Amino acid sequence: MRKRILITGASSGLGRGMAREFARAGSDLALCARRLDRLEALKAELEAAHPGMRVSIHSLDVTDHEQVFAVFAAARDALGGLDRVIVNAGIGQGAPVGKGQFALNRSIVETNFLAALAQCEAAVEIFRAAGQGHLVLISSMSAMRGMRGGLTAYAASKAGVASLAEGIRTDMLRKPSIKISTIYPGYIRTEMNDGAPAKQTPFIIDEATGCRLLVRAIEKEKAKAYVPWWPWAPLGWLMKRMPLAWVAKLN
Repeated sequence: MRKRILITGASSGLGRGMAREFARAGSDLALCARRLDRLEALKAELEAAHPGMRVSIHSLDVTDHEQVFAVFAAARDALGGLDRVIVNAGIGQGAPVGKGQFALNRSIVETNFLAALAQCEAAVEIFRAAGQGHLVLISSMSAMRGMRGGLTAYAASKAGVASLAEGIRTDMLRKPSIKISTIYPGYIRTEMNDGAPAKQTPFIIDEATGCRLLVRAIEKEKAKAYVPWWPWAPLGWLMKRMPLAWVAKLN
């Protein structure tokens, strides 16, 4: 069992939900996010529900790359090592390209991809030194194809995350004690998409169910996982093959 787990973006949404699930399973946690007040509340909740567990909280803006390395090292020291790092921090809806919203789309790419690279560098450095570890990158079903409108930059960033994970996985083929997993969530109701029209979030599931399924998939340590498997695994296969005009109807 991977007992010492670091999660970024842990103050809300999928990160917070996964923290609750891992706590129930008996893990010790290093929780990282910008909103320290939320992390403090989550730490109090988890320690009250699970006496004896260790919860280390760290204020972290993942776009501050030097801070990423410092915080990951501090988390490692606080827990006596790290067995799993979940690269989860990210932001969502952007704007159509060419509509004067470059700064917004840039922030999505910088947060979701460039910051993910920094987190991977910090995590794998720790794992190489320890000789073991499990790196988990949270991608998205939107990574299957280029998406239109407000999802263009987001989908591109998540495709980059998936490609990054595969490259690191290839690098680790001769180091089987270091596992790399890419997770492709479908629509899961969180603060990020709360209020979105139903037609824009097909097959959406509630946050608690989604996080439970995410943790179940992560624990299997497979190279790739779709969450939930149905209908997203079959849809992912179709998305990679359907005409672009059909893809345009997905969002």
